[in-house]
Amino acid sequence: MKDDISKIFEEHANLVREVSENFTDKIIEITNVIIDSYKKENKVLTAGNGGSASDAQHIATELVNKLCNKSKALSAIALTADSAVLTAWSNDEGYDKVFERQIDAHGKEGDVLIVITTSGNSVNLIHAVNKAKEKGLVTIGLLGRDGGKLKDLCKYEIIVPGNHVARIQETHEIIYHIICELIEKEFLE
Repeated sequence: MKDDISKIFEEHANLVREVSENFTDKIIEITNVIIDSYKKENKVLTAGNGGSASDAQHIATELVNKLCNKSKALSAIALTADSAVLTAWSNDEGYDKVFERQIDAHGKEGDVLIVITTSGNSVNLIHAVNKAKEKGLVTIGLLGRDGGKLKDLCKYEIIVPGNHVARIQETHEIIYHIICELIEKEFLE
């Protein structure tokens, strides 16, 4: 087991190092886009499936509450969190457009949509991004592997390379924690 544990830590460290070397400027750019959106009284919407649904909720929590310091409450909605909306729409209409419907209800021009997916191929996230673009939201993708079908669909994207879902998710978490921490510093009370 020690060898397995060492290998996992090494894989994690190598992937984080690679992303740090290749995406620092993109992280800054995304952070500034979100800060500008907040300064214009807009909000952030987040979406994902499975573990990425939890990440979507995690991002919204960090923005509404706080990560490290007391800051202004920032408007963020995890489209993964309302079980009544999710189950009603999925039951009546299907799961493919469950996030699209919520963007139609909550999204407005200038808002930001962040989608999180390790494969980049989630049909409901593709529909969500397309609806967001139609309504004038800024689209950000935290993607994995080769970016999948969402590659180049979002205005801003970070594609974490590799094929191991857990390592991609761990790296996504580091990326969005950095973004949230930088946003928080901008809005300290």
